[in-house]
Order: sequence, then structure tokens, then C-alpha cells
Amino acid sequence: MIRYALKCDRGHAFESWFKSAEAFDALRTAGHLNCVECGSPDVQKAVMAPRVASTRDAPEANAAPENAKAAAFEAALKQMRKEVEKNATYVGGNFVREARAMHLGDAPERAIYGEAKPAEAKALIEDGVPLMPLPFMPKSKVN
Repeated sequence: MIRYALKCDRGHAFESWFKSAEAFDALRTAGHLNCVECGSPDVQKAVMAPRVASTRDAPEANAAPENAKAAAFEAALKQMRKEVEKNATYVGGNFVREARAMHLGDAPERAIYGEAKPAEAKALIEDGVPLMPLPFMPKSKVN
């Protein structure tokens, strides 16, 4: 895994993890990278210094801030999921059909969430259908 500092064409800076440098390039080329703040698809690697631990740095001292950031991030994602589930209707695999019907005026507008394949989501965006990828996976259904 590799962590990159990223920036969009509008100046927003953020970080993300990738399986490899090649995975980053493939996702960027396919148009699957977007700014986390504004959604811009023009995302580039930002200049960053490698993180090198010195012998003077105690691992415990460096781990605490990272763990706190990770815990805060997890809590924010959990809260976001709770708000989405409370205020929107889960439409599962019918997301593309439902979103397009609302956009065309064939169905009443309402907040929905569900699943779409990357190519389907891209087609919706190209057609002007407003949507936003959620930073979490749907809960799996258990029999």
C-alpha cells in the first residue's frame, strides 16, 4: 500500500491510499479519482516528502496521533452512514434506474442511495444526473 498526498485543480489537498503506483495511475486514467471536497475529477499527486523514521523517534510517540486521526475518521464515516440511512431510501441495484427517472421527471425527487457500476455512474454524470459516491460500502444482507 502507498499513501499519496493529492490535490485537485481547485487547490483542495487530501490524502488517499492505493495498492500501488500503477493502481493510482490506472484509477486516474479511468476517471475514478475525484476530489473529496469538490468532486473535481482533475486530481494530481502533490509534492510530498517521504516519511522516514529516525532512531530517536519512538514508535509509540508516532502511533498515537495517527491512531487518533484514524479513530476520528472512522467516527465521522459512521456518523455519515447513520445520516444517509436515516434521511435517504436504499434502492440497491436499482440506483441507476431510480436516479435517471427522478432526473427526467418520471419519478418524484427524493434522497436515495444504492449501488452502481463505475461505467453506469459515469454515464449518469455525463447525462447531468447529480450524484455523489459514498465513502462506505453498503451493509451486506444476511440470510
